[in-house]
Amino acid sequence: MTDDKHALPVPDSVDAVLDLLRHGDYLAERSLATALFLALRLRRPLFLEGEAGVGKTEIAKVLGRTLGRRLVRLQCYEGLDVGSAVYEWNYARQMIEIRLAEASGQRDRDTLGQDVFSERFLIRRPLLQALESHPEGPPVLLIDELDRTDEPFEAYLLEVLSDFQVTIPEIGTIAAAEPPLVIITSNRTREIHDALKRRCFYHWVDYPDAAREMEILRVKVPGADERLTAQVVGFIQQLRGMDLFKVPGVAETLDWAQALVELDRLELDPETINDTLGTILKYQDDIARIQGSEAGRILAQVKSELATTGI
Repeated sequence: MTDDKHALPVPDSVDAVLDLLRHGDYLAERSLATALFLALRLRRPLFLEGEAGVGKTEIAKVLGRTLGRRLVRLQCYEGLDVGSAVYEWNYARQMIEIRLAEASGQRDRDTLGQDVFSERFLIRRPLLQALESHPEGPPVLLIDELDRTDEPFEAYLLEVLSDFQVTIPEIGTIAAAEPPLVIITSNRTREIHDALKRRCFYHWVDYPDAAREMEILRVKVPGADERLTAQVVGFIQQLRGMDLFKVPGVAETLDWAQALVELDRLELDPETINDTLGTILKYQDDIARIQGSEAGRILAQVKSELATTGI
């Protein structure tokens, strides 16, 4: 299956999706690859929920790179409106056009009104950009952290995703010739309305188990010693089982491993852990709880468990 004659082929099996993601250095579970495969084949948005730092946003980035599609990203935030997400008029250019027309006296008011509200004065924001045709095929539209927006914008987005078109009063309706590949992410700081979720296929992106996180580190931080990699993963896995304000995600695991490589460490020790906790824990209360004897206790437990495996 291809989206158009210029586009790279969309994967034709779940295994092909796994290979595609791996080619982009993303190691996915089969359940995630299945959800992505179905979303691509059936042209439905994929709604990804999970804790911050588990790799939801990276899926869209990898998809864009590996399929050779343009990535259009809408970063959501509280107060996001149509002017920032869809389109707005270039008022400065419109005013200049009006002043020039008045100075020349060559156009009447009706003609001028039509001219200044033409597409050449239109500023296309992410949602409108995603509806445009591209030679390489429909773009990947990433709607990132939808839970940060307000419910009115969520309702507007539901309308856009239903028909993949937007209406601009001064111009008319602009519809996508082919729908973009849509990835929506949420950190679940609030619940997203069921009506929008029904438009999408859904997948919860969880923290990886130790084996997959080890594999991720080997791919992303190849310079790390094998023992260091195992200890980092073991320590992080222990932290995720604790009652912390914010447990570290995969992004923090990678940051920590890269930091330790820069410090020329071949394995963990209590002093290094205390000095680098800020790369994996982002709240002082969490750092204060782990620093010192607790870090030493966790490290001793990790080393003991790894010793049984010969690492």
